Amino acid sequence: MSEQVTKAEKLDASDVLAAKRAEFVLDDVVYLDGNSLGALPVAVPGRVEDVVRRQWGELRIRSWTEGGWWTAPERIGDRIAPLVGAAPGQIVVGDSTSVNVFKALVGAVRLARLADAGRDEIVVDATTFPTDGYIAESAARMTGCTLRPVTPAEVPGALGDRTAAVLLNHVDYRTGRLHDLPSLTAAVHAAGALVVWDLCHSAGALPVGLDEHGVDLAVGCTYKYLNGGPGSPAYLYVRAEWQDRFDSPLPGWNSHAEPFGMRPDYAPAAGAVRGRVGTPDILSMLALEAALEVWDGVTVEEVRAKSLALTDFFLECVEEYVPAGRVECVTPRAHGERGSQVALRCPDAGVVMERLIGRGVVGDFRRPDVLRFGFTPLYVGFGDVERAARVLAEVLAE
Repeated sequence: MSEQVTKAEKLDASDVLAAKRAEFVLDDVVYLDGNSLGALPVAVPGRVEDVVRRQWGELRIRSWTEGGWWTAPERIGDRIAPLVGAAPGQIVVGDSTSVNVFKALVGAVRLARLADAGRDEIVVDATTFPTDGYIAESAARMTGCTLRPVTPAEVPGALGDRTAAVLLNHVDYRTGRLHDLPSLTAAVHAAGALVVWDLCHSAGALPVGLDEHGVDLAVGCTYKYLNGGPGSPAYLYVRAEWQDRFDSPLPGWNSHAEPFGMRPDYAPAAGAVRGRVGTPDILSMLALEAALEVWDGVTVEEVRAKSLALTDFFLECVEEYVPAGRVECVTPRAHGERGSQVALRCPDAGVVMERLIGRGVVGDFRRPDVLRFGFTPLYVGFGDVERAARVLAEVLAE
């Protein structure tokens, strides 16, 4: 038995989150792709069956009230809130991440212009997930703003009295680099602008601290570390102090102060409800609600501690098992700069990942040469990590 196998066994034996693994549907594969799609929580299939057969099949229209369908976007938002460091009443669930980025970014520009109508520039993370960039470009056209793409490190120097809003990713989707949310948020505010954070690769993996750090608006998906299922609805956070002035570019009947009044003129609802648009996707939304039950009895701080231990151990195993120079780690080693994934660069990454998946180690590939491994502490163990590194070394030797 190798030294690393023994160490993995000891670490698994001391893992305070190990029991959570039983709350997921897992097979014999090592699943390290939770940063793309989280594993299925055991409670979800039964809940979805109840929603379909009883709530929809028997109660039908009555479920909007008796089944709590109408209040689900805010109720589930309050369930997500502590996972991103937000007080209740500031998060609404619904629509896709892309739609929520558009609402948040245009809304941020409009809010900034309430104080200074001359602000006509949007700063966006130049390394962002492509859709965020597309949305930012469209939002700039819609609001008459100039779009200025810069790297997160360049943001403080790019800010000025023309800056209206800044759109940033908390964790880089390719490299797993964790950006400094507190200091960047403070820099944006010092320039008189508003910040929108994309939390897709951080929510459910590490502490975010939206309220603590004064974040204005934030968006995120729920199908990665929150395990909500494929295409599960995203969420929108609007800080309480902005809610009465938040002017969504997508007003809908669901966000009307009197949704069943059917009035021709629009009057926005109060609070987080203002972030709603149309009829909620109830099947996906209630599946997400069931999935979030795996967080009962768990703190984000515990998850973060295990995440760092898992990624540290993976890097240690890779260094021992994989021949020097065969892969290059592009994920920062410093804990304060790392999310919950490890990205390794190698020239034949696409082929390598195909072979890894064929050997029961599931990660993913990002063009042109990056292997991504996501570590979801609720169901990934240290034995999984050791096996993944060992199989990676074997595949690279083939």
